[in-house]
Amino acid sequence: MVLFTTAAVLSSAGCFGSSDDPSRHGPTRAGKTPGAKRSIVWNTRPTSIASLGDSITRGFDACSVLSDCPEVSWSTGTDVRSLAQRLLPSATADAGTHAWNFAKTGAVVADLPGQIEAAAARKPKLITVMIGANDACRDSVDDMTSAEQFRTTFTSALTRLRRDLPKTQVYVASVPDLKRLWSEGRKNVFGRQIWKLGICPSMLKDSQDLDAASNDRRQRVADRVTEYNKVLKDVCGRDVLCRFDPAVHEYRFTTHELSKWDWFHPSKAGQAQLANMAYRRITAP
Repeated sequence: MVLFTTAAVLSSAGCFGSSDDPSRHGPTRAGKTPGAKRSIVWNTRPTSIASLGDSITRGFDACSVLSDCPEVSWSTGTDVRSLAQRLLPSATADAGTHAWNFAKTGAVVADLPGQIEAAAARKPKLITVMIGANDACRDSVDDMTSAEQFRTTFTSALTRLRRDLPKTQVYVASVPDLKRLWSEGRKNVFGRQIWKLGICPSMLKDSQDLDAASNDRRQRVADRVTEYNKVLKDVCGRDVLCRFDPAVHEYRFTTHELSKWDWFHPSKAGQAQLANMAYRRITAP
């Protein structure tokens, strides 16, 4: 009896279909359904962009040795066919008045909240995120951010972003295949020497060693990156205004697309490829 009574009350309140239920009345003369809610639609031409992330988005080593080069950033750069150059009007993109780069070389997922806070002040229509490589690129595999902590931190960061910017679209790039970058970069003698300065030691240390222990170490890093990408996909997938892109991890960077100084970060050509991938994902229907 209680259940029947509750059902009757809910029905009258509209939870089971009120008198405005389109199944009862059909479309109006104007062709619109009474009481229909406006659906959320992804905008393929956002008018402003803010980029978050690490050294890749800062264009590190793409222009000069061991330094940032944000002007060729795949997301907001002005000296490359960046995402901003492709999406925004020419004058706006060249002026940089509607594109901001808040990424920071060396950043890990725990740094995202601070970058989000800085970006929120600009109220961008689109935010790009590429993070996670430095969580795997540690002094040793034991120092890598655990998949569980990565999930907790990224979930919290995206929750904060949505609280501060409820209508902003988010593009989340997958973490690049670090093992692929090792495989390509190790072909260059000079690059191998630069790696000894401490670039991604968990993957690049003793780059020419192919013994079982070295191979196992590199595979553990590769597996952790796969776990990070699963987290990014899962968490982003719960937000209707978030698009995850697996293409970055799947892309097989060539030597030409790697920095001629460290043979690990994307070169200007590599940055252009990242922009290609992001543009395809963001402008997809």
